[in-house]
Amino acid sequence: MYQVFYCLTDQHDWGLVALGGAVCLLASAAAISLFHRARATQGSARLVWLALDAIVSGCGIWATHFIAMLAYGPGAGAAYNIPVTILSLIFAISVTFVGLSIAVSSTRTPWILLGGAIVGGGVAAMHYTGMAALEMPARIGWVSGTVTASILFGIVFGAAAIHVAALRDDLSHALSATGLLTLAIVSHHFTAMGAVELTPDPTLAISGLSIAPATLSLLTASAAAAIIAIALVAAILDRRAKGQLGRQQVVLDTALENMSQGLCMFDRDGKILLFNERYAAMLRRTDMQLSGRRLLDVLREEQARGHWQGDPDQFFAQLVADARDGRTTTTIVSRFGRSIRVVNQPMEGGGWVATFEDITEWLAAQEKISHMARHDALTNLPNRVLFHEQLEQGLRLARPGDQLAVLCLDLDHFKDINDSLGHPIGDALLKEVGRRLAACVGEKDTVARLGGDEFAVVQLGKEEEAAATALAGRLVEVISAPYQIADHQIIIGVSIGISLSPQDGSNPDELLKNADLALYRAKADGRGTYRFFETGMDARAQARRLLEMDLRAALGRNEFEVHYQPIRDVASDRVVAFEALSRWNHPQRGLISPVAFIPLAEETGLIVQLGEQVLRNACADAATWPEEIGVAVNLSPVQFKNPNLVASVTEALAASGLAAERLELEITESVLLQNSEATLAILHELRAQGVRISLDDFGTGYSSLSYLRSFPFDKIKIDRSFVSELSTREDSMAIVRAVTGLGRSLGIATTAEGVENDAQLELLRREGCTQAQGYLFSAPRPASEVVMMLAKPRLRASA
Repeated sequence: MYQVFYCLTDQHDWGLVALGGAVCLLASAAAISLFHRARATQGSARLVWLALDAIVSGCGIWATHFIAMLAYGPGAGAAYNIPVTILSLIFAISVTFVGLSIAVSSTRTPWILLGGAIVGGGVAAMHYTGMAALEMPARIGWVSGTVTASILFGIVFGAAAIHVAALRDDLSHALSATGLLTLAIVSHHFTAMGAVELTPDPTLAISGLSIAPATLSLLTASAAAAIIAIALVAAILDRRAKGQLGRQQVVLDTALENMSQGLCMFDRDGKILLFNERYAAMLRRTDMQLSGRRLLDVLREEQARGHWQGDPDQFFAQLVADARDGRTTTTIVSRFGRSIRVVNQPMEGGGWVATFEDITEWLAAQEKISHMARHDALTNLPNRVLFHEQLEQGLRLARPGDQLAVLCLDLDHFKDINDSLGHPIGDALLKEVGRRLAACVGEKDTVARLGGDEFAVVQLGKEEEAAATALAGRLVEVISAPYQIADHQIIIGVSIGISLSPQDGSNPDELLKNADLALYRAKADGRGTYRFFETGMDARAQARRLLEMDLRAALGRNEFEVHYQPIRDVASDRVVAFEALSRWNHPQRGLISPVAFIPLAEETGLIVQLGEQVLRNACADAATWPEEIGVAVNLSPVQFKNPNLVASVTEALAASGLAAERLELEITESVLLQNSEATLAILHELRAQGVRISLDDFGTGYSSLSYLRSFPFDKIKIDRSFVSELSTREDSMAIVRAVTGLGRSLGIATTAEGVENDAQLELLRREGCTQAQGYLFSAPRPASEVVMMLAKPRLRASA
């Protein structure tokens, strides 16, 4: 060791020694940085970084050697053999490349240490080959022990440097590894220089292929420094780029782990390249090793656990084939009670990316939306859309000889219930009706709510018309049974129209239209019943539409006339008033009965305009009569929905000059069923003007004594149905007696309608009825005959 120390202190130029050490340190730093870059890459990129690392390391070792040799100064006449010098550079690069390749390719410590030792051996190989290139008039001898020590220094410190560098890619490990590698090169060189023994020999000549030490050292130092600097800059730039990529990787990893979807990437062989935690959790693979494994192996493991049904090999082969052929596939699988949508997207170059989305709640929401779109929200029955679809399906699946029946149902007087008791009660009633309907039909039949109080039934697979008849009769009976809803007992009826396939139609629209026509006939025949479609119904419906068109035109052409029927006082036998009755004088059809057009006018809303015309004409005519004669005008329930009703009455009185007390407005009980509070307010407003109010057709509807208590009517009119049977039915007589007695008790006048013979009149007089009207006295006559009816005594002939 003394010899080495002496050589370093007395035989070297310390300035050049420092230069050599700086070059060595710079080369070592670049070599360690390139070593980290090589470990961070794969394939051809790793090979490029290894080659660059070997070149930089070898050049750094080689340059350090010759700068240090210039510092040693072997003396005048010394030179370096060029071919051997080049060979030493080749040894430095190639041996270092072998060692770095071994260290980079393994994660096991023994192999990393071996690679580092080979790098240290490359330092020795370069040094002693470079010494062999030295030509001078002296023989070079070596101290074997010192030579051995120099080689061991290179190997030990080289192995330590590469091992530290492989532990972690951070600043502290990089600095430590750089220092150890620098120590490996420097310690080897100066120890080896201490082993040199020079023996002068003037006979030794310098060959022609040589170069002076100073020139070689400066050239090699300059070239090596440039190479090392360039490599170091490349390494720094690459590290910075890798750092930026690392930061981007962190962002991407964060995004990947915060995805609502599971994601897994596979290579062309089906090996898992990467996945996120959502994927592992969704498929319950968190306790399995996934990275680097083939999907097929994962599926086989799941099959062994009982978590995979089917053939894993076939499933995996199909996935690989789809990816190879560039096919994107989308499937919905059920795993652990959840519905998962899987999309496999092929990648360029092979492999595929699979995304997994839990769509359980989405499917449930879609199913709910689909259900709501095709079902009634109130009753949960099929709506018109679904009903139409199932009717189409029933017609399509019907076999020869099968019969399909369509029943259209409409609740009788539901609107009155809805208006009088409120929409919540009406909704509850509709739900109960829907429940009863569903309970009545067969498993293959369909019940639907088409809207409002309209329902429909499709009866399938029955061959006899009797089956539809039996079902319709059962529905009428069940729907008409009393309902108990919110402390209200409600009784309604149902009208049903029936059409049959194939005789009444072969498509849904035709069957529904014909069932509607039959339903209209059921309503016209008194409600609470059912009717089958008949061929003539379509003609009658068309006639009704034509009548509606004529009705609208008639209002504009003033084709309506007012006829008057006298009302006589029973006790004094004199006319006290006339009831105004509308008549339609059609240009082609002549006089049309009110029974034909009044219901149509009410359904279409034209009754409002017609009622205003009758009211104006009646007031104008009555103004020309004696002052003791009044006029009675009927008001339709539809007119009470017109907010201008009171104003219309006021204007008619003002325009005619008729005193308000001479006008009597007749209403039916159904008027009081609809929004009774608002109706009573209108009646009180009219009564305040002096107009008299009478209750028409008392006893035929929802007769309730509460009506008479809630509003002080001026008159009660007894319906003609009771009067016509006075002499033949005791119950009719009892009803008339009760009504007249009620009128006397309350101080309300009573008028009997439809009096046609003296016997009826005599019975009414005996029971104390106040007034009477009917054909016994006169049929309704035009206004021009009112004077004659006032002067002429009542007719004694029976109708």
